[in-house]
Amino acid sequence: MDPEANDSTTHPKSRGNWVTFPFITGTMIGLTLAGVGYLSNIIVYLIEEFNFQSISAAQLSNVVSGGNNVFPLVGAILADSFFGNFSVVTITSCVSFLGLVLLVLTALLQPLRPPPCLPASSLCKSPSYFQYTVLYGSLILTSIGFGGSRYTLATMGANQFNKSEDQTTFFNWFFFTLYSSSVIGATAIVFIQEDVSWAVGFGVCVAANFIGLVVFLVGKRFYKRDDKPEGSPFTGLARVVSATVKKRHVELSSRCEDYYCEKDEKGHDIAGSLTKSFRCLNRAAIKTEGDVKPDGSIAKPWRICSVQQVEDFKTLIRVFPIWSSNILVAIPIAVQLSLTVLQALAMDRHFGKHFQIPAGSISVLVLITNSITVPLIDRIFNPCWRLLTRKYPTPFQIVGVGHVMNVVSMVVSALVESRRLKLTDGQMPVTWLFPQLILVGIGEAFHFPGQVSLYYKEFPVSLRSTGTAIISFIIGVSFYLSTGLIAVVEKVTNWLPDNINEGRVDNVYCVMAGLGVINFVYYLICAHLYTYQNVEKPITKETALVSDMTSE
Repeated sequence: MDPEANDSTTHPKSRGNWVTFPFITGTMIGLTLAGVGYLSNIIVYLIEEFNFQSISAAQLSNVVSGGNNVFPLVGAILADSFFGNFSVVTITSCVSFLGLVLLVLTALLQPLRPPPCLPASSLCKSPSYFQYTVLYGSLILTSIGFGGSRYTLATMGANQFNKSEDQTTFFNWFFFTLYSSSVIGATAIVFIQEDVSWAVGFGVCVAANFIGLVVFLVGKRFYKRDDKPEGSPFTGLARVVSATVKKRHVELSSRCEDYYCEKDEKGHDIAGSLTKSFRCLNRAAIKTEGDVKPDGSIAKPWRICSVQQVEDFKTLIRVFPIWSSNILVAIPIAVQLSLTVLQALAMDRHFGKHFQIPAGSISVLVLITNSITVPLIDRIFNPCWRLLTRKYPTPFQIVGVGHVMNVVSMVVSALVESRRLKLTDGQMPVTWLFPQLILVGIGEAFHFPGQVSLYYKEFPVSLRSTGTAIISFIIGVSFYLSTGLIAVVEKVTNWLPDNINEGRVDNVYCVMAGLGVINFVYYLICAHLYTYQNVEKPITKETALVSDMTSE
């Protein structure tokens, strides 16, 4: 039974549209304030309250940040395939609330934290197994909760509108809300944590999460919830692999009638065509004896697939090299953001006599720069590019600019850190970190929106929601890989001691810049070889491809 059937206060046809906007954005404000508010300063909390070594704290922060960006993909898959957006947002918001409650308890109750280090002593007691369990449990729950709700909430909000222009307007305001809330969370809440108390700061995060959840549930009767899950699209992709393996000895055919096409509601074949690329996969759609029932439906789902399913699988294969190059461009950013906090801790963060910038808030400059640069790209960069080339920049070109800015930011980071290490007359002002953070923000404004545009156009229709969330997944994977990279550097070099003043963080940035250059070359090769799926010449009845098809 439809859960909305009992809600008679609002007729289904009157649901959706802009009446839902205050509830969706209100929920996003609450969840973003809570998520960014606790995560921005988690490195400092681990160092000061749990006696973590600085590099270990940065590593754990990367793991948590990775989870926050991996779970949006999981949430999108669960929403699209099984539970629907409303259920996923509700459940994950409750999960993040529980995680924050545990985190508040670690700040309130001394038995949940190790004893503080003795003054003027380098001997600090590590947390007990129980204390580790509570801490890690809270971080895992918050990662699942905030990660699972973020992009699912965006998709649900867009689903409230039928017109594409309304959806575009919604996304503009939604992401503006996301960035502005992130700025507040990374400044005001972090300030409360450092100048009032950790318990009060985390308590504000709990309150924000709770208010966001309440606002979301209050708007339930206004939501249009016609996103009926139809099973995982990944099952169809797995069937392509299975059918290809089982029919590896079947000869390919040049006749379209020999390939299976899905049928519409009236029983007619849905138009479909097979492309020449990855021809071995075309076997998955060949009809053999016993594969299809007399009524035209599939008899053996794991032995035959539709033409569209085969082409969807090919699309993912073609996109994968581009996808992998964007993972590599995000790794240096993840490394830089964690090391920047450690640099800020070792620098002069005072503005005037009475105000000191919290180290955990230093990365907010990236968010501010990003939110400013995105509209400038649309209003200035794109028109200027068209004026010079008579064409609008392609997603590949926009992403490429982001790659270049990423390399430049690593070079600037290396130069600033090298100068900081040479100073002998006092601490360097933290404002020296601003240029590299601004460059990171500009780079992200280019390559992340560019990726969204590319994946939306190139991913199969059945996977477009997942394709949007995969941007966040890229960031998450990058955080995990950056953690491993830092661990390797820490093991084989002396560049990252606990006291970074005795290390060579500038060398780490130089390595990141070198990897960025290599990755940019790889990206250019991938972009040059890539063929858009809607341009490639298909196999049709009028095209004789016997030699191509049977060459396998």
